[in-house]
Amino acid sequence: LQKILILLQVTLSVVVGKTLMILFPNAMKRYILKMGEKSRMNQNPKFSYENWGPTFFSFKYLKFVLKVKWKRLEDEAYEGHPAPNTPVVTLGGEVRHLLDFMEDKRPLILNFGSCT
Repeated sequence: LQKILILLQVTLSVVVGKTLMILFPNAMKRYILKMGEKSRMNQNPKFSYENWGPTFFSFKYLKFVLKVKWKRLEDEAYEGHPAPNTPVVTLGGEVRHLLDFMEDKRPLILNFGSCT
């Protein structure tokens, strides 16, 4: 049920966003650039709006947002319940789970840095 609600919410936002991009391209460009300021994307001279701006509210954007939001449903933790066995990627690019590191008795270092 949660996945269906997320699908409806994200689809509606993509349809509205795409419609606004068609009807008001300059206003949407300003809005998207304003959103880019929060992540400092605009400060990189090699990262021009023409390269990434039009990808907002596309089908690929819809699929990516759905994938991220659905994945987050699996990672919810509640007080008094076991923690989720979240998948992580090692420095070597291997996908493992948190409990794998507990079994190995090796130190686990988590980096919650920026993904941009």
